[in-house]
Amino acid sequence: MQQVPVSLWTLVAGIVVTAISIWIGQNHTLMPMQASLQAPLVDGFFNVMFTIAIALFLVVEGTILIFLVKFRRRRGDDTDGLPIEGNVPLEIFWTAIPTVIVLCLGIYSVDVFNQMGGFEPAGHPHSAAHVAHKSGTAIAATLSDTSEATTAPAPTIGIGASPQTLGKPADLVVDVKGIQYAWIFNYPDSGITSGELHIPVGADVQLNLSAQDVIHSFWVPNFRLKQDALPGIPTELRFVATKPGTYPVVCAELCGSYHGSMRTEVIVHTPEAYENWRTENQIAQQQNLNQVVAVNPADLSTSEFLAPHTHEMGISAATLESLVIGH
Repeated sequence: MQQVPVSLWTLVAGIVVTAISIWIGQNHTLMPMQASLQAPLVDGFFNVMFTIAIALFLVVEGTILIFLVKFRRRRGDDTDGLPIEGNVPLEIFWTAIPTVIVLCLGIYSVDVFNQMGGFEPAGHPHSAAHVAHKSGTAIAATLSDTSEATTAPAPTIGIGASPQTLGKPADLVVDVKGIQYAWIFNYPDSGITSGELHIPVGADVQLNLSAQDVIHSFWVPNFRLKQDALPGIPTELRFVATKPGTYPVVCAELCGSYHGSMRTEVIVHTPEAYENWRTENQIAQQQNLNQVVAVNPADLSTSEFLAPHTHEMGISAATLESLVIGH
């Protein structure tokens, strides 16, 4: 019986490994649903890397298994193994192939980074937030003097305009401040401040990021975007959401003991729903501001000042009164 040449086995193995790695690399479910214009770029690059990784895994592990079986020690064989020395052509081959792969992936990643706008962060001055607001409830913090708007320097670090939008202003600019342990979103064009990011689908959105205390990292897995928020150094993140829905926002930089709870959501509306949200929140925020201005806290007792917040504190009005009297 004629023995099958090793070269033919190698060709068949190469075809099988290639087919399996391409199928797995293009049909995995490791990534969450795409929801931004930038997501397909990142996923395409990830799929190429994953395909190469699968192929290398099959080749290396397959070779190990074949050698374990073929060159296993037989019963009663106490002889020494063959004195095999280095193989220069083989060593050149297994050094050159990874080098070419790494160089190609590096060039590909630079192209993806450029298409996402990584080489063009060009932000605009923006106003600091004055009143923090989340889901219709005021957050107990004043971020700056309400009588004086401050202008921050334009971001020069981050993900900016893509080659298609270079030189064009963003459709929506939002100032984002990271604090231990929350994200605060301020809309300079409408004066709204929220604990959630609300944006219209299809809009070119620019986030001007900053941090009040330590380094935070604004990460939206469904958008495949992550950008650090640095104390004293403004950064930018510009993107286009493609699917209405609610997506998690996670801090991806260890920022303290409650880092794991520093989460919020980005809510992508239809254009009509976004306009309704903006109108409703402008009215609600103006009403809250009028109430704050109309009441002088110095004229209120401690129990009267805290009474509107008893529900959020999880106590009854009677309990609050007793605590105040007790002190």
